[in-house]
Amino acid sequence: MTNLVQFPGLGLEFNINRVAFTIGGLDVYWYGVLIATGFLLALVFAFRYAVDFGIDADRLVDVVLVGSVCAVICARAYYVIFSPVPYESFADMIDIRQGGLAIYGGVIGAAVFGGLACKWRKLPILPTFDLVAMGFLIGQSIGRWGNFVNQEAFGSNTTLPWGMYSQATANYLSSWQTVLAQDGVIVDPSMPVHPTFLYESIWCAVGFFALRAYMKKRRFNGEIALMYAAWYGAGRFWIEGLRTDSLMLPGMTLRVSQLIALISVLAAVIAIVLIRRKIGKKELLVDIPVSTASEKKFQKAKSAWADKLEALGQNVSLEELRQQLPASASHKEFVAAQKQQEFDWEALIRQKLEQAEMDAGLQESVRQENVRFAQLPVDPEERAATNSSLTQGLDEK
Repeated sequence: MTNLVQFPGLGLEFNINRVAFTIGGLDVYWYGVLIATGFLLALVFAFRYAVDFGIDADRLVDVVLVGSVCAVICARAYYVIFSPVPYESFADMIDIRQGGLAIYGGVIGAAVFGGLACKWRKLPILPTFDLVAMGFLIGQSIGRWGNFVNQEAFGSNTTLPWGMYSQATANYLSSWQTVLAQDGVIVDPSMPVHPTFLYESIWCAVGFFALRAYMKKRRFNGEIALMYAAWYGAGRFWIEGLRTDSLMLPGMTLRVSQLIALISVLAAVIAIVLIRRKIGKKELLVDIPVSTASEKKFQKAKSAWADKLEALGQNVSLEELRQQLPASASHKEFVAAQKQQEFDWEALIRQKLEQAEMDAGLQESVRQENVRFAQLPVDPEERAATNSSLTQGLDEK
């Protein structure tokens, strides 16, 4: 359970126990602890900035639960499907304590089932994907260190100063040396290897801070998610080319993740360019999210004014009263707007009714003026011009 990991070029070595702690005889591995840590930090970020994307944090809880569970299932299924090592039992297939989660499988699962959960909980899908994409980068940046503890997801031999060596890497390369040679990859088990887990961890961290800086400048819903696909895909394409434990397409020498990464980059870049051309310089407006509690307050306020709404022939919906802010507004402005909106439903309905009464009064004034002019002995053409002028004034009001 212990790995002696060395970085000969740096003069560093670490004696790492894969087991973090034991509960009731059950070993809890660092792999799981690190993934859970990344997941929790991603949640902290998502719930803090949900309002900036027009997302109600209460509803987001259900989406996260559905999306995260399905993401783990799909990540494991993806890994098992493309794994070159046969599994002896179903128990082995679902045992993730030893590692074996494919990130692209997780992303696909989260997108499909998380999207369905958004429909169920009435959350905007594209803004939710934008927010979750940045959370992915947090989780991936931290979770990759689980590969370091397990001594997996490493690359081919390197003479760079940060080359990594352990008995685990040597054993793996020895057992797969012949197979790798058939794929054109020559390895020396006694030499250091690329710590590709570190490359991807740094790549994801840089991507997160870059997207966080751009977050307030986004032009359309879904842009952050597309940028995530392009950024992560570009990094994964070259990093995957260094690895020796990649999942391969059956009967082919092409790495699965490289193919998916390339498609992701091309599709994302093309989509961003086309959508930006379509929207021009139009500023993105974000609907202030409405919580479940706030929605109940709206229904209560609407019921209180139901008689007057009916008397004036007016109808009021939650969507038409929701406030908007530009995406560039600060986090404090979004929080303040949401708090104000939750307590001003009656004021907003009253304002709509006052406007309706003003319109009704103006219409009545025009009607009376029309009746008065109709009783005067004036030229018909002059009367028609006067009525047209009054009607135009009403439209302008």
